[in-house]
Amino acid sequence: MNSSRKNNPELEKYIPLVKTIGEMFGNKCEVVLHDFSEPQHSIMAIENGHVTGRKIGDPITDLALSIWKKNGNGNKEIDRIVNYKTKTKDGKILKSSTVFIRNNQRKVIGCICINYDITIHSMFREEMDEFCTTIDLDKKKSEKGIETFTNDVNEILKNIIQEAVEKIGKPVFLMQKEDKLMVTKIADEKGAFLIKGAITQFAKEISVSRFTIYNYLEEIKANK
Repeated sequence: MNSSRKNNPELEKYIPLVKTIGEMFGNKCEVVLHDFSEPQHSIMAIENGHVTGRKIGDPITDLALSIWKKNGNGNKEIDRIVNYKTKTKDGKILKSSTVFIRNNQRKVIGCICINYDITIHSMFREEMDEFCTTIDLDKKKSEKGIETFTNDVNEILKNIIQEAVEKIGKPVFLMQKEDKLMVTKIADEKGAFLIKGAITQFAKEISVSRFTIYNYLEEIKANK
């Protein structure tokens, strides 16, 4: 647990719910309460954290960060995402749902995430599908999760940066200003700069100064 982390009083009332869901559905069901006021240490309660290997004080996921950013940091009316597929680092297949929590001003302040380990169920289904020959197994095996579960917020940033660079389609040392501006725009849309210290790390990754990143962000904002 991160000893410096302080619980948000507005979210503490959800801790019994997190515990209840986790106990009701057993050790394959991870339930997490995130506090968005501190993205780099957002987990304030977790049940069955062994599913993804996380603990209290670990960071927000890239998916939650991206959705939060795309919806105006919680200003737009999106309340939940249900039954999406994710994968853990060690290969577990999860069925996940996220419910966003709003305060009295309708501002999103956190979320509850439920991640159920369906690895065995998926293996059984694939065996049945293969037996019945009703689907393209190669296509199924190529599916990837869309969320990163990690104990290190820097890893989330690196994943966002890597994805942004891959979308440009050229290595950093060959990028012109327009390319780096676009990489910055993609990373910003995914909420990268909501994380403390992200600008310094991002500037280093794409070989520019922090001042340049601030200029890019101003230019992006002006063109919206």
